[in-house]
Amino acid sequence: MLVQVDAADGSAHSQADRAAGGAPTVREYRIAELAREAGITVRTLRYYRERKLLPPPRREGRIGWYSQAHLDRLRVIGQLLDRGHTLGGISELLSAWEHGYDLADLLGFEHAMTAPWSDEIPVPMTFAELSAALEGQLTEEVLQEAIRLGYLDADGDHVVRVSRRLLDTASVLVREGIPLPAVLSAAGEVQAGLDTIASLFLELVITEIPAGCAAAPAPYQVTRLAQAIERLRPIARTAIDAEFGRAMDRRARVVYSEFIRRLAAPDDRSVGRQASASQAPGEPGLSGGEAAAE
Repeated sequence: MLVQVDAADGSAHSQADRAAGGAPTVREYRIAELAREAGITVRTLRYYRERKLLPPPRREGRIGWYSQAHLDRLRVIGQLLDRGHTLGGISELLSAWEHGYDLADLLGFEHAMTAPWSDEIPVPMTFAELSAALEGQLTEEVLQEAIRLGYLDADGDHVVRVSRRLLDTASVLVREGIPLPAVLSAAGEVQAGLDTIASLFLELVITEIPAGCAAAPAPYQVTRLAQAIERLRPIARTAIDAEFGRAMDRRARVVYSEFIRRLAAPDDRSVGRQASASQAPGEPGLSGGEAAAE
């Protein structure tokens, strides 16, 4: 549990920390002792100080004394690092905590937001297997583009297939005659569009549920937001599926009409191709003068 630390003197805000007369009653640490207790180096501790992750110590002359609150904070930093947080992210979390937000609530909200939204598990396969599934169209350029888009992740001699369903979809499209680079290009556009949709959904939740407030929610609302995200996860999938069906209904009619229009009024190149196709093999074409005479 974190203990509030005063940025001015580094002492914990607790009556148990001081006896009558203001003398500290809890253990305090020199910098080397604190680093040893926290399981880090003195250099790392000083770096945390430079990054403002740790408040200054209480000073007695040239000696700095660190309290139990500093040690607690260092242990929390270590736990957050173990969870995959960057120092920048930890700094923001600690800053929010210092503004009255409960760290456990913030981490609960993090889990609600960032837990996988897909239930698929990446499947490892060799480059040869992947190339065969894609009809031999897996060139180095295509591979790098797929990795850039996040669909594949090279792992030594294997490839991690991020989504079996997406790979199966790509395989079907390739077998139907659509070049793999075109499939990837379309997938990139779909990915960008879905990123926008996901952002719209999440922003809608975190701005409108806390009483329609676009500013930061009150501390007590963080848990409510986390619970709302958990409840709305299946709703988001349902909404996207329904809207995609509606979009296909709208666009399919438009694209069909455009296709028929192209057939009904082919361009000059199409006319030329048709004329060439209708000419018998080996039959000489008419020159401009011959055509005019005819």
